[in-house]
This record gives sequence, C-alpha cells and structure tokens, in this order.
Amino acid sequence: MHRPDGATPPAASEPAAPAESAPTADNDLAQRISRFTAGFGEHGGYRVPTGGERTALVRGVALLLDGDQDAARAQLATVDFTLDTVTDSASGRRYAEVADGVSESGPGNRGWGRVYVDLDHPPRWSVQVPHPLADARTELLGARVLRDAPGGVLVLAGAHRNAGKDKSADMAHRTDSAFHAVVQELMRRDLPGIQLHGFADESFPGRDAVVSTGSGDGAAADARNLTAALRGDGLTVCAASTERCRLSGTENEQGQVAAGDDVRFLHLELNRTVRSDNALLNRTAAAITRLTDRWSGT
Repeated sequence: MHRPDGATPPAASEPAAPAESAPTADNDLAQRISRFTAGFGEHGGYRVPTGGERTALVRGVALLLDGDQDAARAQLATVDFTLDTVTDSASGRRYAEVADGVSESGPGNRGWGRVYVDLDHPPRWSVQVPHPLADARTELLGARVLRDAPGGVLVLAGAHRNAGKDKSADMAHRTDSAFHAVVQELMRRDLPGIQLHGFADESFPGRDAVVSTGSGDGAAADARNLTAALRGDGLTVCAASTERCRLSGTENEQGQVAAGDDVRFLHLELNRTVRSDNALLNRTAAAITRLTDRWSGT
C-alpha cells in the first residue's frame, strides 16, 4: 500500500491474507513461491547487499539470460546463490530458479529474493514483485503471469517491505538492492516490464486498479491496452495517463530508471478485493497476458 508520494501510509493497513491451500507438489510454481514468501517476517530478515555482492549476483543473472547456465551457476555461487531448474506442473514450462542458498526465509534470511527465467524461450519481458506478502498475493499473481506467456522473467523480492531498517527492504523505493540491480540489467537489455502492487480498498475507494507508466511514458500504448483489458473484465480502473490517480508510482525507482533509459514500464496497483478473489486474480492475470503475449512476439 502506497501514498502517491511513495511513502507508506500510517493507517488503512490491510487485513491478514486469506490462507492458501497446502502445497501438493514442489514443482507447482505458484505454490513454490507461496511457500517461500510465507516465511517472511515483518521485522528482520533483510540485509542491504554490498555493491560487490550486487555486481556478482547480476553477473550471474546476465550469464543465465545469455544462455550459459554452467557459467551462471559458478558465478552465482560466489555470493551463495543457487541455480536450479523447475518444471512448472501447471504450464509445463521449464524455469531457471536463482535462489539464495544461505537461507530460504525467516530471520536469518538476507532477503535478496529470487529470479525465475523461462528456459524454453529467449527472455523478452519481465514481471516484478517488489512487495510480496506485504502487498498480499501479488507474488501469486506474478507466478501466474510468468507461466502464462513465453519469454518471461520474474523478479521477486526476498523480504517483507518492513523487514529492514530505515525502509531498506522497500524494493520499489531503493536503488541499493539486489532486486533493483537485476531489474536494471533487464532494462539494459531493453526488456519491457510490469510491476505489481496492492492497496487497501479504503485507500482509493471506488477503484479496483490503477494503471500507470510510472515517471515516464514509454509504455503509454501498453497502458491503454492493459486498461482496456481490465475494464473489459469488469474492473474499475484509474488510468494515470488520462486521470488524476492516487498510487500512480511516479516515485518508483525502477520506473525512474525505465524513464531515463526509454524502456517500457508499467506500474499496476490492485485493491484488496481483487487480490483476495481467485477468479478476479485469474482474470487479471489473463488481462496482463494479452500484453505479455505481445511483448513475447507470440
């Protein structure tokens, strides 16, 4: 939940997320991600990486994106990250999973997150989840978006947004994180991206979603298409390109990089009602997939 100026509002906090069904298979991507994020604590479990650690991690991800898995695995190991292959049972797609080998979650976690890369297609686009668990179920939406179109890269934050001191774990508003460094690498490769956020219903009454291009306008056509798709599914959408919208992400750090590099970037906010309803969440994923399908060239 955000203010238009990027700060976290002191009131109108969200109620607890609905419980997910117990995982039944380790290779269901959504359940795998849900199990990982379920261990996040609201306080503790995050350390700001050093510049050298960020550089090493990004080099490993870059090698993976270039298709050299062996070199990527060796490079990632220098910062205690692992590289495994997951075949998602729901989609049948193979994904590389870049994960912290120090600790999966909990108070000992460094909180540097995970990256998932489609191994069966060249990287064409990204979906970014900077506030898993805090913006409840955005992590599940990210998994659904990733599996529904080829060529995707999912960048997933590794800690609750309140886990670090001085808001250091708020990935959308920091430039010293592994999350930001990986997204920067994707933007350097000119991959368009969509970043997923959530807000409490009372923060913007009467609106189900806010679609914006952050501080730039390179993805204006994409924003119009996504807005139309969401409205076609019955959602009440505030389109920041034509309306004055709260929560439009103009202070988002990744969006500012995208604006400076003229890379397409979308910032999507969804209210609690949409994120709490599986049918609405699936329809939202389907609307986003119309966009990511175009980004992938299918």
